[in-house]
Amino acid sequence: MQNPQRLDRTDIAILHQMQQNARVTHAELARTVHLSTTPCFNRVKRIENLGIIRQQVTLLNPEVLGLRLNVFINVSLKQQDERTIQEFEAAIADRPEVMECYLMTGDADYLLRVVVPDTPALERFILGHLSRISAIASIRSSFALKQVRYKTALPLPQHGLTLPDLDAAPTEWL
Repeated sequence: MQNPQRLDRTDIAILHQMQQNARVTHAELARTVHLSTTPCFNRVKRIENLGIIRQQVTLLNPEVLGLRLNVFINVSLKQQDERTIQEFEAAIADRPEVMECYLMTGDADYLLRVVVPDTPALERFILGHLSRISAIASIRSSFALKQVRYKTALPLPQHGLTLPDLDAAPTEWL
């Protein structure tokens, strides 16, 4: 069994800064977390090797691009078997307007967040694509009137964190 990996306060500070600005240079990052450049670079590489950083992206302003409508769509499937689930997921996988898709518990099977310029574009998406997926039993949509909060940075404990061993089964299940 491998020793658990520990992130200390400095690692957490590095992650916090990188979540705020993925374009931060190693020199700026090192200065912010009170390290010299080489040790900071080595920590970033270690964090990357642990798989903590999934990817770095640029967040665009949807309103400036004319994407003013944020819609949440609940989708219920006719059946909840593996074939039906795979059919639905494959049908929406490459749809550019689908920003997020979650398999859910509760009343609906899926929750989608869709971004489109206007209601005619939403109508085209629902009638031209979503309603044609044979696995779907029902579709319910809700418009977001105002975005109160949106963030991409994950909450991190400032004092450090021991990473869970994702490959280890909990001992109570053995």
